[in-house]
Amino acid sequence: MKDTLISGIEHEFTFSINEAKTVPALYPESSEFQVMPDVFATGFMVGLIEWTCIQAVNPFLDWPKEQTVGTHINVSHIAATPPGLEVTAKVRLVEVDGRRLVFEVEAHDGIDLITRGKHERYVINEDKFNRKMKSKAERR
Repeated sequence: MKDTLISGIEHEFTFSINEAKTVPALYPESSEFQVMPDVFATGFMVGLIEWTCIQAVNPFLDWPKEQTVGTHINVSHIAATPPGLEVTAKVRLVEVDGRRLVFEVEAHDGIDLITRGKHERYVINEDKFNRKMKSKAERR
C-alpha cells in the first residue's frame, strides 16, 4: 500500500443496466428468480459497489500484487431500476485501519437514489491469498 491511501479518496463509476444484470439473470438455475421482475438485482448492485471501491483504491496499491477483497456490506436496496437506465455508484473511503478499508457508498439511477450504506474491504497479497485458497481447496 502506498502512503497516499488515506481517508477522503472518492470515486464514481457509471454502468448501463441491461437484461444480463436483472434478477432472473442472477441465478439462471433458480426457478424462483426466473419469475421475478426484470429489474437490477441486488446481488449485481453489490458487485457494482465493490467494483467502484476497487477502482477507487487500485491506484494506491501495488496492483495486481496487492488487491482488495470485500468483507462486509451494509446497504439497503431502496428503489428498483429497470434495464436501460444508467446507475452511478459513488464511494468515499472514510477509514483506513491498517489493511482494513471502510467506504461510504451510494448509487443513483438518474431518477432515484437506489442504495446507500457502508462497505468494508481488506488489502491482501494476491499470491499469499491464492496459496491459502489452493490449500483449502485441496482439503475437500
